[in-house]
Amino acid sequence: MATGTEPRPQAGATGVHDASRAAIPDRHLRTDRWWLAPACTTAGLLAFVVYSTWRAFANADYYSAPYVSPFYSPCLSENCRAMRGGPNWEVFGSWWGLSPALLILIFPLGFRLTCYYYRKAYYRGFWASPPACAVAEPHRKYTGETRFPLILQNIHRYFFYFAVLVAGVLTYDTVLTFRDEHYEWGHMGLGSLIFLVNIVLIWAYTISCHSCRHIVGGRLRHFSKHPVRYRLWGWVSRLNARHMLLAWVSLVSVALADFYVFLLASGAFDDPRFF
Repeated sequence: MATGTEPRPQAGATGVHDASRAAIPDRHLRTDRWWLAPACTTAGLLAFVVYSTWRAFANADYYSAPYVSPFYSPCLSENCRAMRGGPNWEVFGSWWGLSPALLILIFPLGFRLTCYYYRKAYYRGFWASPPACAVAEPHRKYTGETRFPLILQNIHRYFFYFAVLVAGVLTYDTVLTFRDEHYEWGHMGLGSLIFLVNIVLIWAYTISCHSCRHIVGGRLRHFSKHPVRYRLWGWVSRLNARHMLLAWVSLVSVALADFYVFLLASGAFDDPRFF
């Protein structure tokens, strides 16, 4: 009995419109606002890209004692602002004339760019691949991540190792925020609280990563023989269930921490001190 969806030949058609697929004339059957989620994702990621690009190339207003912007830490070139007790590692010497942020941002941004969640987010938001569940993508063919350049997404694990190192440096920066502008210990300002929240979110996002979960408990045949790794795997798995949320809130928190330092360094206001 005919149903109206029998396969029919379509010259040159591929993907969901291939001749072997059901011939449904509608692009999709969803009646909700399916486009809202990818549109919000695109707007959020685009806003961060614009902001981080501006701050990375600004090469100014990134240090106000005792706070250093997470976009510029650790500082790996000689043209960095002198940060007393801070991570001033002049690895690149005086020949590097561009913003020092460009030396370090490649690692946390590379970690996020290759992150499994972010890949889904910007594939859907920017490339419409696919734009939403049960909505066909507009591309004629699909190769996944098997060809250049998307095959490079497989280096995510190595970016994870660098992300852990960067998070360690940012933890050190957070400890240094418990000083005042004269570098005396035992003080706490609003910036200290912002940095503390940021580093907690950064670590939560980093260790909730799928690569971290695999490193901790992957390739084990018997969990019972590795009780410590099994417990760690369980903790990471619980965080991993909230990986999308942690990806967004940590993205906002790191931008907020940088913007707060920018306001202090540019003289917009003074850091309120609790004690």
